[in-house]
Amino acid sequence: MYVMVYSDGASRRNPGPAGAGAVLTDERGEVLYEVCQYLGQTTNNQAEYSAAILGLEKALEIGATKVLLKADSQLLIKQINGEYRVKNPDLKPLYEKVIFLLDRFDSYDPPQHIPRQQNHLADAQANRAIDEQAFA
Repeated sequence: MYVMVYSDGASRRNPGPAGAGAVLTDERGEVLYEVCQYLGQTTNNQAEYSAAILGLEKALEIGATKVLLKADSQLLIKQINGEYRVKNPDLKPLYEKVIFLLDRFDSYDPPQHIPRQQNHLADAQANRAIDEQAFA
């Protein structure tokens, strides 16, 4: 099963209260799952990685065999694709986790950077995680 994972992280202040969100769709763009997680105090880049991890873990959980990760974080996508090195020591374990998860699929398409407006569903999930934690 081929799944597209749209991921987004949000941090209010940087660092600050953060959330991760992901939306999984099939090839036609039909939403299969929406997931979010409150992350506590973290940076925006850490939230972006956490969102990718959240989405990839969900894709594995539902039995996806091929995946395409899409995100509006240019840093995340360029690091995963090997265009940028991961210099930040706080991001290295998150980067390694994303690579580990991608390697668990039978195959995956190269992760893609998408414009923010194409990632509004994942953004809504990331912000929902923060908002709901604020009222918990």
